[in-house]
Amino acid sequence: MSSPTARRRQRSTRLTVAVFLLTCAAVLVTAAFLGDVAALQAFAAVSSVVLGATATRITHTELVQSRREAARDRAEQAMAYRELTEQRTTEHLAFSRAMQARADQQDLALAELESALGEAQRRAADAVRKFNAEARRAELAEQEGREVGTRLEEAEERASEAALRVSELQQELEAVRAELAAWESTPQRMHA
Repeated sequence: MSSPTARRRQRSTRLTVAVFLLTCAAVLVTAAFLGDVAALQAFAAVSSVVLGATATRITHTELVQSRREAARDRAEQAMAYRELTEQRTTEHLAFSRAMQARADQQDLALAELESALGEAQRRAADAVRKFNAEARRAELAEQEGREVGTRLEEAEERASEAALRVSELQQELEAVRAELAAWESTPQRMHA
């Protein structure tokens, strides 16, 4: 494949030759008409037609070649774009798969976290229920303790009162026994 600068120089050379041939034809025709010789004029006319046709052929060849080169360039560019598109499509597919895999992993991790969070919430709720039940039991035990303490105080008070009463009754019993003993020991009782 020829380089773009070589193509430009070659095209420039061809076009320069075509312009040179047309200039030569114009100079011949001008010289023939100035010389006013019929044979020279006929020769100049035929020569200018041949030189014009040659210049046209050179220009046409240049045009055809430049179109072919342009078509070849477009075909190469199209193939390069196709290869680039295939490469990018492959890269995009790989990227899409990688992103889908990451999204799937994140979805799986999220599902696991949600499951773990649900389990943790369930355990926390169980712990709160157990704590509340234990707190109620402790409160009931404290209340029962207070009631038992109150009953114990009342019982101790009653026991104290009862002990005092027993003491009084013992004193009365002693007094009654002393009276009974004194009464039995009196002589009147003995005679009766």
